[in-house]
Amino acid sequence: MMIVLAIIMVLAKITVPRFLNIVGDINLRYVANNYGGLLQSARIQAVKKNTYYTVTTTTLTTGGSGFFVHAQGGSYTAGDPLLPLGSQISYHAGTGSGAPNESTLTCGLGCTFGTSPNYPSFNARGLPCAIATLVCPQNNGVGYATFFSNTTITGNTSWAAVIVTAGGRIQIWTSDGSGNWVQRN
Repeated sequence: MMIVLAIIMVLAKITVPRFLNIVGDINLRYVANNYGGLLQSARIQAVKKNTYYTVTTTTLTTGGSGFFVHAQGGSYTAGDPLLPLGSQISYHAGTGSGAPNESTLTCGLGCTFGTSPNYPSFNARGLPCAIATLVCPQNNGVGYATFFSNTTITGNTSWAAVIVTAGGRIQIWTSDGSGNWVQRN
C-alpha cells in the first residue's frame, strides 16, 4: 500500500504542474481568440455604420480589466461588446512588451507597428486608423500589436500576440515557450 501511495505521489508531482501550465495556455488562447473576435466586431461595425470604431480597455466594477468596442472611442456603456480579462492575464499594447523574440513578429510586407501603445481603431472602410479629432484616417503601412501573457503558479509564463495588419487582417500568434511564434489563424 505504501509503495502504491509513493508511486501516486511521484506521478502527481510530475503531472500537476504540467496540467496547470496547460490550463494557463488554454486560458491565454481563449483571451487572444476572443480579443481577435472583438477586433473583428469593431471592424464590421465600422463598415456597417460608416464611422470609426475603437477597441480599448476599461476597469470593470469587479476591479478587473476588460476590453470593449465603442463607436468613435468614448467610454464603456452597457451593451457595448465586452471581453473581461481574468486576473492572471496581463496585456500590453504595442511593441516593447517583453515577450520572447517579439521582434520576429511582423504585420506584413512594408508594414511597421505603430510607435505609440495604442489599441486599434477601424475606419468606415474597415482599415486600421489613428483617431484625430473626430476622424480616423488610415495610416498606410501601420499595423498594431497587442500582447497577452499568463504566468501560472508554477512560474511558467505563456505569451500570445494579436496583430492587426495594415490591411485590417487580424492574426493570432502564440509563443511555444522557446521563443518561436506560431500563427493560430
